[in-house]
Amino acid sequence: MSTQNITCEKIGRCGLISLDRPNALNAMTLDMVIAVAAALESYAADRDIACVVIRSTNPRAFCAGGDIKALYELGRAGKHAEQMAFFSTEYRLCRQIARFPKPYVALIEGITMGGGAALSLHGAHRVAAETLSFAMPEVGIGFFPDIGATYFLSRLPGRIGTYLALTGARVGVGDAVGVGIATAHVPAARFDALVARLSEGANVDEAIAAESAAAPDSVLLQQKHFIDGCFAAQSVAAILEEIDEASYAGSSFGMTTYETIRSRSPTSLAITLRQMQLGPSLDLEAALRLEFRVAARAIRGHDYYEGVRTLLIDKADAPCWSPAEIEKINVSDIEAYFAPLAEGELEFPAMAGAA
Repeated sequence: MSTQNITCEKIGRCGLISLDRPNALNAMTLDMVIAVAAALESYAADRDIACVVIRSTNPRAFCAGGDIKALYELGRAGKHAEQMAFFSTEYRLCRQIARFPKPYVALIEGITMGGGAALSLHGAHRVAAETLSFAMPEVGIGFFPDIGATYFLSRLPGRIGTYLALTGARVGVGDAVGVGIATAHVPAARFDALVARLSEGANVDEAIAAESAAAPDSVLLQQKHFIDGCFAAQSVAAILEEIDEASYAGSSFGMTTYETIRSRSPTSLAITLRQMQLGPSLDLEAALRLEFRVAARAIRGHDYYEGVRTLLIDKADAPCWSPAEIEKINVSDIEAYFAPLAEGELEFPAMAGAA
């Protein structure tokens, strides 16, 4: 049960899904999303399978995200329905993982962004290697943190999720374990041993504990007081003012944070902050439906194409955002991104055993 770029195996009591698109850092295509979903459906029905493990064949990356360049080309060709087919399929996979009836173990190492979060953070067991580099960097390409980020980032301690969403900052294994992005640290050299334990039917928690190591201290948590104080403001402009004021004492973290946010798409920033404000009151399905609405509009906007073209295709200088400054953002324009879609909302199929 395999397809191009995805290998699915049954190893003893374990269903193993391996991402195998190394030249693209496992960037997810629609076919790959469909293959993972099909494998999970098969493993859920197989009584011999006690748990599922998903990992990468490439130590450089678990998954760098969705295939942004392919989505960009579809949009440039006016094939918006095909773009939205990818998002709807990926968002349904997020919910499928979250509701998977057996232990779901993601072994995450190297670059883990966007779609990589979709494949890992919705599972109960997120096992991070020492090489982990996690980020939700979408505001840097004129998009927004999707695949359920409205739900999972808004539930991180304090305002750390808002900080990660508005900056796109990368964090390592210490931060990931410290703030709850990862549930355990297992060195990459022990991944095979962990899979072997699980294939023999070992209890998942006990198997992970047996191979785990202490994670480094979280650097990000050391900045929590600063983050909570600045990122509670109700607008991006106000957050920037708080950061600026708090940085007068010479905080290099504050100055870097300020400059980073200023470089991102103002429209994306405003959308993203609104997500983080709405997220705590939404369950995962509601969050994904909301993101589907935003995605349908973002892929028709200027900043998405400007950001992807400049940063990922031309690899040129800073994008020319429109509007160029966060102070020029119209609140009503941002609210419109979240309005119901006339062409139809994201729907979820009925799932066996679902509440």
